[in-house]
Amino acid sequence: MSSEPEILFDRRGAAGIVILNRPQALNAVTHDMVRALRARLDDWRDDRAVTRVVVIAKGARAFSAGGDLRRLYDLGRAGRHEEALDFWRDEYALNATIKRYPKPYIALIDGIVMGGGVGISIHGSHRVAGDRFQFAMPEVGIGFFPDVGATWFLPRLPGETGTFCALTAERLTAADAVAAGVATHRIASRRFDDLLDGLCGTVSVDALLAAFAAPHGAEPDGAGPVTKMRGAIDRHFAGDTVEDILAALESGGEAARAMAAAIRGKAPLSLKLALAQLRRGRGWDFDACMRAEFRIVSRVVRGKDFYEGVRAVIIDKDNAPRWSPAALSEVGSADVERHFAPLERELVLP
Repeated sequence: MSSEPEILFDRRGAAGIVILNRPQALNAVTHDMVRALRARLDDWRDDRAVTRVVVIAKGARAFSAGGDLRRLYDLGRAGRHEEALDFWRDEYALNATIKRYPKPYIALIDGIVMGGGVGISIHGSHRVAGDRFQFAMPEVGIGFFPDVGATWFLPRLPGETGTFCALTAERLTAADAVAAGVATHRIASRRFDDLLDGLCGTVSVDALLAAFAAPHGAEPDGAGPVTKMRGAIDRHFAGDTVEDILAALESGGEAARAMAAAIRGKAPLSLKLALAQLRRGRGWDFDACMRAEFRIVSRVVRGKDFYEGVRAVIIDKDNAPRWSPAALSEVGSADVERHFAPLERELVLP
């Protein structure tokens, strides 16, 4: 166990610097990290000497690969559901704090960004993708659902890109992310240190990022692999049921059939929840999306699939989950609807 803090804070010039400091755990976000970041953002919001916040991460592999799933698994298996829900309650409030933050909030992302890591980056005003950038929302593969505001941001990606991401858990490259709006800028990794130095000065964030993202500072442009498939993705993922989407994919070419096969390996209930989130989220405001996610997680944490998914992928690593229900045909509309039903204690956002 490392004796270093899991998250570090620094003041450099005009910038408040946040450093994710769990590289050995791919900077997975813990409850302590959530609480510490929320408190520091509140402090910096009222500090006139801090004109922007910059989030960086230790380690070369990941900005943040998600939440602290092992801890949440242990809490749930021990029947400590309310304690686990306190994590999500605080995490979703942090997501809202970042989305509403009145100062530029810049995430420098060079590596994997998934799940909880997406939640502390995508809601900020600026997301900078380096060469090693890889974005994914892989929750349906562990019996969970796309959260941290995915009900809001995935339906607002171009066409059916969000549906594709939610159901397949495929990764977006830096080029794909910029095209989709997941990242606001693409800047070569070798320039990140210079960029951070610049962000600590008084030059406007937009002007500085525009200068660094100019052709001399970025890698060669070009459409990413997912962007190249946009036409097919929009056709195949337009259905309003998972079954319709699978039928469309299976009538397509080899790549489409491979996507269908990948989707069929995910948790059936999670797939139907995710599609319902995205279709409903199109018409909801941000707060409604976050409240819906807390309603969903309040039921999922008392179910079976999340624990089975974490067991199969994180703990035993046999990658052979036994989902319950085991088939899409066993997941009825009532099974989905109960996850969206109001709670006695709803999520309260700042």
